[in-house]
Amino acid sequence: MIWVAVIGDWFNLIFKWILFGHRPYWWVQETMVYPNQSGPCLEQFPITCETGPGSPSGHAMGSSCVWYVMVTAALSYTVRWKDKSAVSLHRLTWSFLWSIFWIIQISVCISRVFIATHFPHQVVIGVFAGILVAEAFEHTPAIQTASLGMYIKTNLFLFIFALGFYLVLKLLDIDLLWSVPKAKKWCANPDWINIDTTPFAGLVRNLGALFGLGLGINSEMFITSCRGKNSCKISFRVVCIAASLATLQLYNFVKIPTHTEYLFYILSFCKSAAMPLTVVALVPYCVHSLMRKTEKKLN
Repeated sequence: MIWVAVIGDWFNLIFKWILFGHRPYWWVQETMVYPNQSGPCLEQFPITCETGPGSPSGHAMGSSCVWYVMVTAALSYTVRWKDKSAVSLHRLTWSFLWSIFWIIQISVCISRVFIATHFPHQVVIGVFAGILVAEAFEHTPAIQTASLGMYIKTNLFLFIFALGFYLVLKLLDIDLLWSVPKAKKWCANPDWINIDTTPFAGLVRNLGALFGLGLGINSEMFITSCRGKNSCKISFRVVCIAASLATLQLYNFVKIPTHTEYLFYILSFCKSAAMPLTVVALVPYCVHSLMRKTEKKLN
């Protein structure tokens, strides 16, 4: 799922750089469509003033990516049922899960349009682009067994391609960060402009998450804990989930300084890498070690 989220967000960045989509909250201020200053007054919110281009919607694309993977993964278990009652249950589950999927996507789309961050066509494009990316990864089983080297090579490719694309267009006098000055100019409150909404901030976060996942899955801690005898125990899984959720909440309290842009990107990469590494390897290993000590004492 992290693979799909990262690659989907990377494609979203490239598409945004290609499509040059405006956002409603600044477009209504600059367009010549409305004569005599009769344009609509759009209310802005603290989450309105994103600084990247608007098309396709990153939230809509990311949501459809992740939820599509979860729904199809859940249905892959029920499709194996053979008897009549199980087939009926599968159909009911299919209808229920896809209904939930579309309710969530419509809710995300409406919310993004409501806060004046996206036009309707941008969220629709985002949803279907996300589904296409997720569907492509359904037929790429190699990511399930990817080595650390594969994670590093993928990270380097994504970073070099995005940076190269940016630099080449900059040499052609095409500024891919054209949307940042517009956001700063037309945002109702300067405090609502955040560096973590810039295109490169999203790229760095995603590369960090993918790198951290690769480190975690290919570590000895993961192999010892998640592929050992404890991995099948319900108690082990429940404790890991609870501990992981608590740890992720602690990460939310870690605020990255924004006064220096390059320092922000480096620390953002490190934080994003640390989170999946903690959840995938460190927490399960600690739980495994505690359970093993407890079992030894009981014996």
